[in-house]
Amino acid sequence: MNVEEGFALRGRNPDVLTCIANLSNDEVFTPPVFASQMLDTVSASWAADHDGADIWADQTVKFLDPFTKSGVFLREITKRLIMGLESEIPNLQERVDHILTQQVFGIGTTQLTSLMARRSVYCSKFANGQHSVTRRFNSEVGNIWFERTEHTWATQDKCKYCGASKATLDRGEDRESHAYAFIHTDNIKTRIAELFGGEMQFDVIIGNPPYQLDDGGHGTSAAPIYQKFVEQAKNLEPRYLTMVIPSRWFAGGKGLDDFRQSMLSDNRLRSITDYLSAADVFPGVGLKGGVCYFLWDRDHPGECKISTNFKDWPVSEATRPLLERGAEIFIRFNEGVSILKKVMQVETGQADTLALPEDRRFDTMVSSARVFGFRTFFKGRKTKKPNDLLIYQNGGTGFVSREQVEGGAHLIDKWKLFAGYAAPGTGNRDTYPHRIISTPFIAGPGTVSSETYLSMGPLDTETEAKSALSYISCRLARFLVLLHKSSQHVTRKVYTFVPRQTWDRQWTDEMLYEKYGLTEDEIAFVEKIVRPMDMDLFENPAED
Repeated sequence: MNVEEGFALRGRNPDVLTCIANLSNDEVFTPPVFASQMLDTVSASWAADHDGADIWADQTVKFLDPFTKSGVFLREITKRLIMGLESEIPNLQERVDHILTQQVFGIGTTQLTSLMARRSVYCSKFANGQHSVTRRFNSEVGNIWFERTEHTWATQDKCKYCGASKATLDRGEDRESHAYAFIHTDNIKTRIAELFGGEMQFDVIIGNPPYQLDDGGHGTSAAPIYQKFVEQAKNLEPRYLTMVIPSRWFAGGKGLDDFRQSMLSDNRLRSITDYLSAADVFPGVGLKGGVCYFLWDRDHPGECKISTNFKDWPVSEATRPLLERGAEIFIRFNEGVSILKKVMQVETGQADTLALPEDRRFDTMVSSARVFGFRTFFKGRKTKKPNDLLIYQNGGTGFVSREQVEGGAHLIDKWKLFAGYAAPGTGNRDTYPHRIISTPFIAGPGTVSSETYLSMGPLDTETEAKSALSYISCRLARFLVLLHKSSQHVTRKVYTFVPRQTWDRQWTDEMLYEKYGLTEDEIAFVEKIVRPMDMDLFENPAED
C-alpha cells in the first residue's frame, strides 16, 4: 500500500480510536474529537501570537506527546500538517516523510501503547515496517520512543521520582513497572536529547498524562501523579503546553497543594476549559470532580480565560485572575465570583477582597474532624448508664461515659448541629443540582459524635440551633460551601466563604437573596447548582 492509498482509506474506514476501551481510570484514552478541540486551542493561540499565521503551515514547528497512549494527538497533528504544508512541500510522500521525521515526536507510556501509537501515526507498529507510510526511519521505534524504565527506590521503599511503593510495583520484568520515563529523570532536557538523538526544542507539548499511581489505591485514595508530568513539561520550556487533567487540582488536597499554588500563581496559564462532569469528555470513566484542559503560553503572560462546560448548559466564559484577592483557592464557577463579591460587599464593605474577618466566618463554628476523639468505626454501648452521653455514630446512636470523651468539652453540654463529614455520593457521576453537604440535624446538650460527623456550634438555645439549621440548609449558604469544596469530604475549611448570621430567625433563601442583592440570573444559577434541602428541623435523619 502506498502513502496515498493509506491516507485515502483513513477517510473511509471507521475511526478505531473512537471506540477502544480504556486501560483503566488512571490511563484514559482521549477521544479524537476532544484531541482535535485541544489542537484548535493551540492553533488559535498561535495565530493570535503570530499575526494570524497558521501553525499547520509551518514546517519548523515541533510537537511532543510525552505520554502517548493511542497516538491520537500525534495522528491528529500529522493530519493537520499534511494539509497545511501542501503548498510548502507539494509532494505528498516528501511531506509525510518530513512531518514524521522532523516534526512529530512521542513517548509511549507502556510497550503496548507505544505499538498502538505507531500504528496510529505510521500505519504500522514498526516505524520501519513494510506497511509504514514513511521509509525514512532505520529503527522500529521511529520518533515514538519506548523502553522499559525502572523505579528508583529510595527512603521508606518509595520511588524518589514518583512516590510509588516498592511493595506494590517492584514486581518483576513480566509486568508493567508504571515507571514513566518522562518523570523518572533528574534532567529532562538531557533525557530528551538521549531519546531523540540530539538537543530538542519543542514548540508544542500536548497530551493526556496518567492521572494516578497504579499503586493499590483507588478513587480519591489513590495518589495523584499528573502534576509531575505538568511540572516536567514546563521544564522543557515549550512555547505552548496543553494537557487534559483532573480538575481536583483547583482546590489542592492530597499531594496537590504545591502544584496548585504553582499553577495559580503562573500568569502564563492563559486558558482553562473545565468540564464539571468527566463523562462529558470520557464516556464511562469514573472520575469524580470533572476534568479540564489548560493552555500554558510561555511568551505571553496575562489573565486566564475560564470556560465552564456541563452537558447541555450554555458555556460560561470569563477572563479573570486565577486567584482573586483574599482567596487561597481557584473559584471554579465564573458566576460564583460575582456572587461571592456581593456577599463580601455586604459583610465587609468591600468587594475587591474575598476574605471574611475571622469573627464573621461560619467556619469558626465548625469543628475539626474527630473533635470528640471517636473514630468512625467506634460503637457506643447499646444501653445507657447513669450520666452517659448520647453518641451519634456511623449507623445510628449509642452511649458513652464522659470519661471516654477526649476533646470538644465546649460542645458537649451545648446545642449544636451535626452534619456528615462525607457529602452524599453520586457514584462516579457528577450531577447537578445536588445537596453539597449531608443533611444537618440538631443535637442537644449531652451529645457527642464520632468522626462520621462534624459539629457546628456551640449554640446556647434550641431556638438558635433551629436558626443555624435553617441557614445552613439554604441553597445560597451551601453554594458558598461548594465554591471551596473539592471532594466529597466536607471539612471545616470549606465553610471559609460562608458568613455568620444572627441566630434569631428562621432563614430562607429569599431573605439571603435580598440581603446580598442577587440578580434573577444569579439566583437561577444557584438554584441550578444546589438542590433544595427538605427537612424537618426537629428530626434527626437516620441515614443520609
